Amino acid sequence: MNRTKWYPYALIAPAAALVLIFLVYPVGSVFYYSLQQYNPTFPIYNGFVGLGNFADIAADEKFWRSLGFTFQWVVVEVGLQFVFGMVLALLINQAFKGRGIVRSLVFTPWAVAGILTTTIWLLIYNPTTGLGRYLADMGLVQYGTSLLSGEGTAFWAAVLAELWKGAPFFAILILADLQSVPQDLYESAEMDGAGRIRKFVSITWPHVRQAVVIATLLRAVWEFNNVDLLFTLTGGGPAGSTTTLPLYVAQTAIFDREFGYGSALTVIAFIILIVFTVIYLRANRFGREN
Repeated sequence: MNRTKWYPYALIAPAAALVLIFLVYPVGSVFYYSLQQYNPTFPIYNGFVGLGNFADIAADEKFWRSLGFTFQWVVVEVGLQFVFGMVLALLINQAFKGRGIVRSLVFTPWAVAGILTTTIWLLIYNPTTGLGRYLADMGLVQYGTSLLSGEGTAFWAAVLAELWKGAPFFAILILADLQSVPQDLYESAEMDGAGRIRKFVSITWPHVRQAVVIATLLRAVWEFNNVDLLFTLTGGGPAGSTTTLPLYVAQTAIFDREFGYGSALTVIAFIILIVFTVIYLRANRFGREN
């Protein structure tokens, strides 16, 4: 009897141990170090500082600038990815010759590794052999000018690179829901004289709405935490103009070795994402029938 009682707990014990090791412990460590002054290169100054790191963050101009850019990056990226992803999903949902090949080409960018994506776009933006050369030939920019070197162009150059990779994610999720929409609904709507816009609003959107909600949430969190593309594409420059909050955390903790201060920044990012997720899901009534 006792063996039967504990048998389910024994089965989930390995998974629970992995969660404790790889999730609970790292998160707990971040909260612990956020209350510490911890720099391994200057151990004499290490110790408990309470909320001192958070007080320093409140007066940190780099933090506020990176936070503002992070919100700008997320809004622009997720918004554009949603629009292009929706358009792609609607197009490849139509019946036409070679649709399978087109779908494969549309979904390919999502399968490309982040560092490979950056390498591709670095070659495209190369001022000598890439897009910059062609723009210079047309007289739009000077020879040797990189789109990643100007504060006015670096942001949109990075947006385009991430858009190329992120839009297929929306297309995949939306297309999956489009496949489940009964064609009888569209045929009935046509008989009633409904146009394309009316059919989209009354039939398509209600069916794909939940997919859009979860895709938008996931992409917003991922773009908020985006480090690899911006780090390898712009390095947060020029002059810190493309530094997101997670990138600022990486620079602070890894390069400056201020692990306590970096942990405090991470805690703030964690709280922002938790609050955003709760408000977003409640505002969109996710999981509830409208």
